[in-house]
Amino acid sequence: MPDFLNNAPPIWKDLAQLAITYVLTALIGWEREREAHSAGLRTFPLVGIASCGYLLILGAQPNSADQSRVLQGLITGIGFVGGGAILKEGTTVRGTATAASVWNAGVIGASVAMQHYSIAIILALLNLFTLRALLPLKHRIERASDVNAQGEVEAASNKSSLPPQS
Repeated sequence: MPDFLNNAPPIWKDLAQLAITYVLTALIGWEREREAHSAGLRTFPLVGIASCGYLLILGAQPNSADQSRVLQGLITGIGFVGGGAILKEGTTVRGTATAASVWNAGVIGASVAMQHYSIAIILALLNLFTLRALLPLKHRIERASDVNAQGEVEAASNKSSLPPQS
């Protein structure tokens, strides 16, 4: 917790943690929204602050068994929400990065609630890096795969148009 909040009333500490979670997860949601994905600017902060909130209601000195049960429930529930972002269209599957990012938003919220701010910040930065910086590499791989597949289709087409060999 930032030093200036150490002597603050509990509500201010909780608000600060929820605000930190909101900002970190809204950045990821904004990136997904820009790319017009199924989950975006509203979903990510909501998942993050809900995760943070569930852990905050355990109180300042939570029992590790209680904390473990809440974390297990969060992992399951967020997995269900993220699963809704995955779309299958024929042989193509889309939305897996968005689903993984939704799951990560929950972990960011849990990290902030447990006062592991450095983990939350690192997770948010790595998530943004993965979504933005690796996108050109993903497109390059997809183009190479499409060119390779097109060459195989043309080769098969040429082979089928040849007269039978005796």
